[in-house]
Amino acid sequence: MNHWLCVLVPTPAHAALGPFLTYRSDEALEPGTLVRVPLGKRDTLGIVWDKQATQDAAELDPTKVRAVAARLEGVAPLGSRWRQLVGFAAQYYQRSVGEVALAALPAQLRALTVLQMQRRLQRPAPARNKGHGAAAMPAAAVPALSPEQAAAVAQIEGGSGAFLLFGATGSGKTEVYLHCVQALLERDPQAQALVMVPEINLTPQLESRFRARFAPRYGAQAVVSLHSGMTHPQRLQAWLAAHTGKARVVLGTRLAVFASLPGLRLIVVDEEHDPSYKSSEGARYSARDLAVYRARLDGARVVLGSATPSLESWHQSRPAAEGGRYGRIAMPSRIGAQARLPLVRRVDMNHQPRGTVFSAPLLDAIRQRVARGEQCLVFLNRRGYAPVLHCNDCGWSSDCPHCSAFRVFHKADRTLRCHHCGLSAPVPRACPACGNPDIAPLGRGTEQLEEQLATLLGDMRRAGSVSADCPEGVPLRIARIDADSTRHKGALEAQLAAVHAGDVDVLVGTQMIAKGHDFRRVTLVAAVDPDSALFSSDFRAPERLFALLMQAAGRAGRDAALGEHSEVWIQTFQSSHPLYAALKQHDYPAFADGQLRERAQAAMPPFSAQALVRAEARTQAAAQAFLNLARAQAASDMAHWEGWAEVVAQVTVYPAIPMGMERVANVERAQMLIESPSRAALQQFLGAWQAVLQATRGHSACKGLIRWAIDVDPLAI
Repeated sequence: MNHWLCVLVPTPAHAALGPFLTYRSDEALEPGTLVRVPLGKRDTLGIVWDKQATQDAAELDPTKVRAVAARLEGVAPLGSRWRQLVGFAAQYYQRSVGEVALAALPAQLRALTVLQMQRRLQRPAPARNKGHGAAAMPAAAVPALSPEQAAAVAQIEGGSGAFLLFGATGSGKTEVYLHCVQALLERDPQAQALVMVPEINLTPQLESRFRARFAPRYGAQAVVSLHSGMTHPQRLQAWLAAHTGKARVVLGTRLAVFASLPGLRLIVVDEEHDPSYKSSEGARYSARDLAVYRARLDGARVVLGSATPSLESWHQSRPAAEGGRYGRIAMPSRIGAQARLPLVRRVDMNHQPRGTVFSAPLLDAIRQRVARGEQCLVFLNRRGYAPVLHCNDCGWSSDCPHCSAFRVFHKADRTLRCHHCGLSAPVPRACPACGNPDIAPLGRGTEQLEEQLATLLGDMRRAGSVSADCPEGVPLRIARIDADSTRHKGALEAQLAAVHAGDVDVLVGTQMIAKGHDFRRVTLVAAVDPDSALFSSDFRAPERLFALLMQAAGRAGRDAALGEHSEVWIQTFQSSHPLYAALKQHDYPAFADGQLRERAQAAMPPFSAQALVRAEARTQAAAQAFLNLARAQAASDMAHWEGWAEVVAQVTVYPAIPMGMERVANVERAQMLIESPSRAALQQFLGAWQAVLQATRGHSACKGLIRWAIDVDPLAI
């Protein structure tokens, strides 16, 4: 007997085939079953979807309908709520449901044959991190909660829905997460928790704390990680542990929001404001927003934690009488009787000698801290030695020939490197245009800060013996952590271990060191040259800068014994700017309320909905022509479709413009903004406009168009 199945396959949204194809099977397969099906000349992974094909067997010719090749034995069907999550994400972010669903599964699940998969399932799970088994690890002591922490846990446990945990850096948000997860696991033996972090380099630190708390009681497989830094076999094993319910706690980055968790009852999104939760390729989804939607589907609680919440989440956590949908929980105090937030000092660089990198007061403060055996952190979110090399005689600069960007000068290996396309070349001995040998670096990066600090502090010696590796009397150790110094496997872990051990006196780095790390001996944080973000064309730039500086400031004084005299120094040419005034008072609510007032006046998100259509082509003219033709088509045709006049009237489509980074790797890029006061109207418009965009692609003026994509709720404009 033939059973007609509706199978989801990974076809793009504009494909004429559609995401669902009809296959025949000798047995009736449950929705969510993973199968191998023929697609063209190859076999691919498919998912039996919610419904069977509606056609009658009499209407289908069995000789023309291809058969399911095999089902994946040993892998339980994906649940209905997971399928609903994928369907919503595909619809909202304007992608094919097949693209989203299949991309959310581990690569080996998609690539392995049925026989290979059976062999893989028969293998014992590999031990992760020797010595981390339940028997080898003693149970971690559970610290007592502060009154603020206890109140936060009680409010989360006693409520439902979404909560914004607004806690100062060092207030103990992670311990609140741990207590909530522990209470859940003790209450329900089938329950699972998902804990998300924005970046891979924060996962091992968090994983060690969760393993120490839960592995001794629930087993080594009770806590697993899911992120793109894992090998394919590791990711498959972790996904299967979550899918079968063996993993009680799943830690991961944004892709973990699509993990199959049949017993999901709690979601934690740590540092929920971080832009890393928004995907920049494929389905451009927001993992934070999908976490909130998924919690509603599963009847779970979701906790969004941050010291500097996104303005969208802050707006949603206003009182319910004003339309707020999240509960707001405040934890303004740091842990420890003597703990306090660091004192913020502003240095007006207009009063410093021209070309000064470190002001005299800041340098004296660093010297005093190091003399006491404390650590300092210097933050500059720009790697390399200098952003550009420049010739004063003829005006030559180190442009990248393939991108509309400069190649960055890296002094360590004497190269000019483009951070966008990867082009690298040796530094020329003289100006390539005029032969002038005096080409000079402009601006500064972390390499230059490291070099200057080594020169300025070269006469100092370590104040005391912190460890055997760095005894008393040796020169200060200045370390740098950025994408260049940590590109080799294990380098980041080794450098962070040295900082925690006290072997580093001054740490220089980018945003990699500004968030999530618990440096107990850091008592001074200095931010160098943060002003550039204030003059960005992106309306979100002040929000991002405030969050980054607050996170960096939070690295100071995390040890209560040293927190009494912890400080944050901001070197700025805009010392009277309201952003720095709010930062000095650690007053995020004042900053957020001011930003929301400005956005309300300008009808910007969260008071409107936005989408971007981005196009890439061989020429800028072709990219813009594609977008403008689609815009004209929408204005001329869609407004006259029956029942569409009201929808189109609520949507504003702006003319195409070049992107801020106009050319990358010899590909020209343009974008077009679509805006509406109604999110529903914007979604309707985008869904119908997909066909217009696809039809426009074949226009003669668009010759050379490579690709286009829709980005709903973009974070960068």
